[in-house]
Amino acid sequence: MINRAILTIIFIVTAAVISVMAARAQKSDTVRIGYQKSSTLMAILKSNGDLEKALTPLGVRVSWHEFTSGLPLLEAINTGNVDFGADVADTVPLFAQAAGARLAYIAEEAASPSAQAILVGAESPIKTIADLKGKKVAVTKGAGSHFLLLAALARAGLSFKDISPAYLTPADGRAAFTGGNVDAWVAWDPFLTSAQRQSGARILSDGSNGLASYKRFYLSSAAFADRRSDVLDVIFHKLDETGKWVKVHPKDAAGLLTGLWGIDAPTVEEANGHRSYSISAVTPDGLSEQQRIADAFFCGTAAPDKGQCRRRHNMDPEAELTHGLIHRALPTLLTRFCSDDRSAFSRDTQTARLGR
Repeated sequence: MINRAILTIIFIVTAAVISVMAARAQKSDTVRIGYQKSSTLMAILKSNGDLEKALTPLGVRVSWHEFTSGLPLLEAINTGNVDFGADVADTVPLFAQAAGARLAYIAEEAASPSAQAILVGAESPIKTIADLKGKKVAVTKGAGSHFLLLAALARAGLSFKDISPAYLTPADGRAAFTGGNVDAWVAWDPFLTSAQRQSGARILSDGSNGLASYKRFYLSSAAFADRRSDVLDVIFHKLDETGKWVKVHPKDAAGLLTGLWGIDAPTVEEANGHRSYSISAVTPDGLSEQQRIADAFFCGTAAPDKGQCRRRHNMDPEAELTHGLIHRALPTLLTRFCSDDRSAFSRDTQTARLGR
C-alpha cells in the first residue's frame, strides 16, 4: 500500500514537472520564419539581427527558411513546417486556402502595382497584350504575377486559353526568357527591374490603372497566432519600423541588399522604389480585392460573366481583431465553381507546384 501510494505521488509530481517544462518550452521556443528573395523587409531583419534582438526578452529564437516563391511558403505553413510567412502576393493565400490552409493574416503591405509586370525582349515584335495570343508566356503559378497576366489578358479580350503558359519559378522563368525559350515573362521585383536593366526587356503592362494592385501579406498559421500573439506583435512592429527605414534611407537599404540579392545597388534602389513598404494591420476592406482575384481564377477570366459564375460561398472578409495588432480573416471562400469548369481551381491547387 505504501509503495503504491509513493508511486502515485511520484507519478503526479512527474506529470506536473513535465507539464511545467512543456509550458516553458512553448514560451521559449523558436519561431520558424519562411521568406523569399523578394521579402525585402524580412531579408533586412535577417541580415541585421534586429528581430532576434527584439525577441530575446521573450526567450524566442528565430530560424530562417528561404523559398522560391509564395505558394510553397504557405504550403509549409499549412503543413506545420513554418510558423510565419514573409511575405506573399495577394493571390497566393487564395491558393493556399483553397487547399484547406488555416491562415492568420498578420499584416499587409500597401499596393505596389508597378512592382510586377509582363515583359518581352527588347527586339520582340510583340507590342501589345493582344499580341500574346498563341505565344508562350512564363509565369509563376499561384503568384501575384499569375493574376496580373490573367487580368491583362482579359482587358485585351483574351483568356488563358489563348496563350501557352509555362509555369516556372522566378529563376527558371528568367533563364527561359533570356534564353529565348518563351515569348514573354511575368515577373516581380527585384527580378523585374534586374531584367529590364540587364537585358533591356520592355514592359507590356504592369498592374497600374486598376489592373492589379499587388498588395503583399504577412501570414502565420492560425494555431501559431493563437499561441504566440506576443511574438507576432514584435514581428509586426519590426516590419513597420524597417519599411519606414527603407523609404527614408534608400541608398543604405540598397547597399545592404545588394550583397544579399547579388544585384547591383542602383538596380536594387530602383526596384525598391516600386514597392510601398508601408506596413499596416489587415482590415476587411483591405481584403476586398481578394474577392475579385478569387472570381478571376474560378471563372477563368478577370472579368467574369456573373451569369456563368455560380457562387456557393463568397469570400467573407469579416476580420476578427485579436491580440491587439493581429487581424485574422476567416473566409469561407473558394468553394465556388464556373458552369463551364474553365478553371478547375480547387483540384488544380492541390497539385500546383512550381516548375510543373
